[in-house]
Amino acid sequence: MLSKGALAAIAAALLFGASTPLAKQLLGDVQPWRLASLLYLGSGLGLTLYAALRAIAGNASKEAPLRAADGPWLLGAVAFGGVLGPVLLMYGLRATSASTGSLLLNLESVLTAAIAWVVLRENVDRRVFLGMCAIVAGGAVLSWAPSHGDSSVSGMLAIAGACLCWAIDNNLTRAVSGGDPVQVAAIKGWVAGGTNLVLATAFGQPWPPLPALGWSALVGFVGYGLSLVLFVRALRDLGAARTGAYFSTAPFVGAAIAIAWLGEAPTPAFWFAGGLMAIGVWLHLSERHEHEHAHESMDHEHGHVHDEHHQHAHDFGWDGVEPHSHPHHHGPMVHSHPHFPDLHHRHGH
Repeated sequence: MLSKGALAAIAAALLFGASTPLAKQLLGDVQPWRLASLLYLGSGLGLTLYAALRAIAGNASKEAPLRAADGPWLLGAVAFGGVLGPVLLMYGLRATSASTGSLLLNLESVLTAAIAWVVLRENVDRRVFLGMCAIVAGGAVLSWAPSHGDSSVSGMLAIAGACLCWAIDNNLTRAVSGGDPVQVAAIKGWVAGGTNLVLATAFGQPWPPLPALGWSALVGFVGYGLSLVLFVRALRDLGAARTGAYFSTAPFVGAAIAIAWLGEAPTPAFWFAGGLMAIGVWLHLSERHEHEHAHESMDHEHGHVHDEHHQHAHDFGWDGVEPHSHPHHHGPMVHSHPHFPDLHHRHGH
């Protein structure tokens, strides 16, 4: 049975995957840099309205607020994932078919895992490594023999660059994944969208017609805003590498929509690449990681319930409602159970 983190990652993938062919369609009316800004502004606006309605309804967030120490991590994530990444993707989609562009986004999960393994020292097992190899092989097939005649090498390189930016973003966001995901995604939407809005205006890109502007904001709210909220929640539970692995289901959603709705006719190379990438995703989904491990003493804050890792007293009046958030202490512990590199299992092997 899939964990809550895995389900959140897959739901994030479905929403983001559907946004890729929709963005491809919007590029007929909206210039790339302008569209990148509108997608993230739609995300920021939608999530801010959601948070406001939640507060009015008296359903306050049970998540931990962001702290000043989170600022540098979030700023880096915004710069790479909110400003550079979407601009490269929009320019890349303009020069590739939606189906090819969607599948190439699988490279994001590979690059996310590579950074997590090499820089953050998250553990890697054989199944996950072989899965990444299969996804890379699929990307190589697409680059060698594009699935559609209007896909250029420059466009595919731009999409690969977007994947690298988002991979850096994912690993930086991992550091703030204990905070409120709605707050993280809303800040990212406003800052990234505002920055690209100024740049699009400076480069003389025109405003789109009102209907295209509205659709751009809606696609951004669902495909970038809600998707990012779910993605941050998954990062907390799974770590960067495995969240990226589950998220690699997104391109198949986008490719399916491009084929069924946009009427693109993929070549045999597309299906071969898709098969390789599907094998890689299956290897990720079927991973099981369990061994005896030690928890060191730790103090932090995040939304939680009183499970085996959260057996602590409260120095304040508690109404018994879970989940809730407050600074809490973890004592040392040694035990064995299936786990991922979440907030409490980022140990060496």
